Amino acid sequence: MNWREIYASKLKTPQEAVKIIHSGDTVLIGHAAAEPDCLVNAMVDYAVEQDLREIHIVQQHDMGTCKFFEPGLEKHFKYSSLFIGARSRNYVAEGKGDFVPVFFNRIPDYVTNMDPAQVFLVTLSEPDEHGYCSYGLSCDFAKEAGERPGTKVIGAVNPNMPRVMGDNFIHVSNLEAIVESDEPIHEHGRPEIGEVEEKIGANIASLVRDGDCLQLGIGAIPDAVLKFLGDKKDLGIHSEMISDGLMDLYETGAITGKRKNIDKGRMVITFMMGTKELYDFVNDNPAICMKPVSYVNDPFIISQNDNVVSINSALQTDLMGQVCAETIGLKQYSAVGGQMDFVRGASASKGGRSIIAFGATTKGGTISKIVPFLTQGAAVTTSRNDVDYIVTEYGVAHLKGKSLRARARALINIAAPAFRDDLSVEFEKRFGEAL
Repeated sequence: MNWREIYASKLKTPQEAVKIIHSGDTVLIGHAAAEPDCLVNAMVDYAVEQDLREIHIVQQHDMGTCKFFEPGLEKHFKYSSLFIGARSRNYVAEGKGDFVPVFFNRIPDYVTNMDPAQVFLVTLSEPDEHGYCSYGLSCDFAKEAGERPGTKVIGAVNPNMPRVMGDNFIHVSNLEAIVESDEPIHEHGRPEIGEVEEKIGANIASLVRDGDCLQLGIGAIPDAVLKFLGDKKDLGIHSEMISDGLMDLYETGAITGKRKNIDKGRMVITFMMGTKELYDFVNDNPAICMKPVSYVNDPFIISQNDNVVSINSALQTDLMGQVCAETIGLKQYSAVGGQMDFVRGASASKGGRSIIAFGATTKGGTISKIVPFLTQGAAVTTSRNDVDYIVTEYGVAHLKGKSLRARARALINIAAPAFRDDLSVEFEKRFGEAL
């Protein structure tokens, strides 16, 4: 059969497609914008109707309906999150689901070896003239999960999913079932950039040079950084994700990738979240190269480009330079994601710099994020041995290679002024001298 005949033979309704799911199966759900709500909703309805038990849902970041979180469904579904999001945060905190700590670059190994999925639900682009569907906005673990023998892939083929180039395709012959869907692709709106983010962005931009290779996350601070880089030349991109701000910088001509050692001239990423404007920008764009996260976030691969600058965020930093980016005390707020992948990759890159940036306070200025000690129970995301630069709206602290005494001084200098006296008292107690 040609691919069109194969496609037609596998075409089903969502209700028909999910009938391959059985009690006790592990069901992997596509990441972020690749979550297929039509399949998730059909699966939940089918599990309730057939009284299926202990279907194990594995998910990285929740952007969809997450119908399996509805009250009373606990007997039908077990849940494991690999990156806590807004919908899963309270569900896990209430003990209804679990969180699995894992570096982003190791998630393909988790979903193919440690907890292999029997079924993978994912949104795909429409097939091209050769029968290949793109994983679109989320290559990450999808490419390897989709190629694992024994995993049955149900693809929600959606004309709204962009066709994104790179190592990011699956042939229709490798799909167990195909469902056609035209539901909107999940979007992440542009963040508001306030005065604090502007100052942090300017401080970070002062550390960026022509020809640097950038990794940025999502949110107001990364987008603020990009606003200050329009005068740079030949920037490269090797980043686990991109958002709308990077599209704006690309249009200025500052991003060429000419000085990259590998993947020269292309923006290498593994997933993206943003607006439809971004999704239209990446559609069939040869400048974009999507690759699995096992490649993009591998510290060894990252380090092969010179002058890598990684920019990540944090919830707290103590006076030793220990960074917590994923918990508030014992409560799991997010996850390590790719922070350590890029901190270590940038550190091993010739001329590389890793930056942790955040507003100096939270809760309306009443709580300092630079603290004598991390909150009890907090996870250390980036160790004091790995930390390089810490940036707030009050300045830049370069910690790598510095003593504990020098680190504490530098961090107090970029803390919010209202908290510096209290931090100075701790400094004196710890080091036996006044700041």
